[in-house]
Amino acid sequence: MTSPFPPPANGHDIPQPSGSRQDSLIEYPSKFPIKVMGAKVDGFVHAVTELARQFDPSFDASTIELRDSRAGNYLGVTITITATSREQLDNLYRALSSHPMVKVVL
Repeated sequence: MTSPFPPPANGHDIPQPSGSRQDSLIEYPSKFPIKVMGAKVDGFVHAVTELARQFDPSFDASTIELRDSRAGNYLGVTITITATSREQLDNLYRALSSHPMVKVVL
């Protein structure tokens, strides 16, 4: 296998391309908060909770934090999951973002 990079000067480390999945600021596993915002409607918190459990079976629903918008039309739901990989986080963000009740995921 030939690397597209020149050999390192010190002969020890092989550089990784910029943007590599190994360039993560998150240490796994770790507690990772995610804020999900949507219209304040029946079933919204339940939908977010079920998605959290789908990607983190150990998710503890008692850790959920809720915050109403100023006008009371929207609800912010903060879930804290145990992140085990970048792939898990990416998949959870995609699932939350594509849910019809969700407006924003942070």
